[in-house]
Amino acid sequence: MIERYSRPRMKKIWSEENKFDQWLKVEIAVCEAWAELGKIPGEAIPKIKKANYNLDRIAESLKVTHHDMTAFLNSVAESLGEESRFIHLGLTSSDVMDTALGLQLTEAANILSQDISDLISTLENKAIEHKYTIMMGRTHGVHAEPITFGLKLALWTEEMKRNAQRLAEAKKAISVGKISGAVGTYATVPPQVEERACAKLGLAPAPISSQIIQRDRHAQFITTLAIIASSLEKFATEVRSLQRTEILEVEEPFQAGQTGSSAMPHKRNPELCERICGLARLIRGHALTSLENIALWHERDISHSSTERIILPDSCLVMDYILSLFSSIMKGLEVYPKNMRRNLELTQGLIFSQRVLLALIDKGVSREKAYKIVQGNAMKAWQEKRSFLSLLEADTEITAYLSKFELESLFDYDYYLKYVDNIFERLGLTELKEVEQPEVERLAPEAL
Repeated sequence: MIERYSRPRMKKIWSEENKFDQWLKVEIAVCEAWAELGKIPGEAIPKIKKANYNLDRIAESLKVTHHDMTAFLNSVAESLGEESRFIHLGLTSSDVMDTALGLQLTEAANILSQDISDLISTLENKAIEHKYTIMMGRTHGVHAEPITFGLKLALWTEEMKRNAQRLAEAKKAISVGKISGAVGTYATVPPQVEERACAKLGLAPAPISSQIIQRDRHAQFITTLAIIASSLEKFATEVRSLQRTEILEVEEPFQAGQTGSSAMPHKRNPELCERICGLARLIRGHALTSLENIALWHERDISHSSTERIILPDSCLVMDYILSLFSSIMKGLEVYPKNMRRNLELTQGLIFSQRVLLALIDKGVSREKAYKIVQGNAMKAWQEKRSFLSLLEADTEITAYLSKFELESLFDYDYYLKYVDNIFERLGLTELKEVEQPEVERLAPEAL
């Protein structure tokens, strides 16, 4: 059950009680709007504002009505008596349900925004800490040229900032309500009621609606979560790769007493990052369903409703969990600079091949000739596992242009770090930030 992954605040948003609380909040806001327009007696509002519902009575009524809004209204009516005739006046079910859903999604987005902010701060601090921690940069999984671990984390930080902006835009898209009647024409409830009710609820009125709020808004929200989840999967995949035994440059937290395998006591597996990767797939699957929900028959059908009862809460619950989990991983990440240095030197200097190429070009050698000379020596170094520098120093085609001193000066790791400060300044990564991120509880095996 996805519920097992949830944290208390997000879990509460998607509880049955909170759903009905939001329904009741919408109904009361509409009654207040009607009263302000003179349709409902003002003296009825104090009692209406004390309306409540009973979960057991809703469940009993649902067995008969097979309609959750009708069952809800029956329970609310029992708490009001005569004033119940003003509840749901001129409304259709989706006026209440979709507007209340906007409230739930807005609240969920607020939590996710804070999660992202926490992760950004954690990544920023780690990036600054490892600003000059030199490591191997890899393209296609193959050694390319040196970078720093701080640059890798700065890249992730900037990506998460874009995700924060995406979520802000998605939140705006779903923070709307509609109180426009059975097919969106306002025939039984005037636009003024919608405007006043939405204002009380802190939502923007949908400029136009059918029986429902259009599902492109919800698809934007879920696809945004899918993008964020994919970013987290990208980061987690990198941690998993760098944790491989033959690389071992970083390692996710491993607690005392934890076991990685029932058979092999030595195992320290990146199971938390693997969990993030698996759950990211789930959210992407829900994103596809949200896109399928956009196309409905005429003014509305109910084919989207059943799926939304799963994909909206599940996506929010899982997103909240994996954002918090990755923050926890990054805060406790083990970083091994010595192993990074060891891996830098595995190819015995091959990573400086471009510097040699450019130096030859600077001496007047054509790019084609220079590339051929350098590549020939590089392939020999690969195949014979020999020092690249020693091969270059023994090649008369090279030494005709570059002295031993000039060649040795090209094999300098600091050359690749000369613009690190500029990059960090461009990103505004200049000082550590205070971060208070609660530790994520590890789940028991039955929850996985």
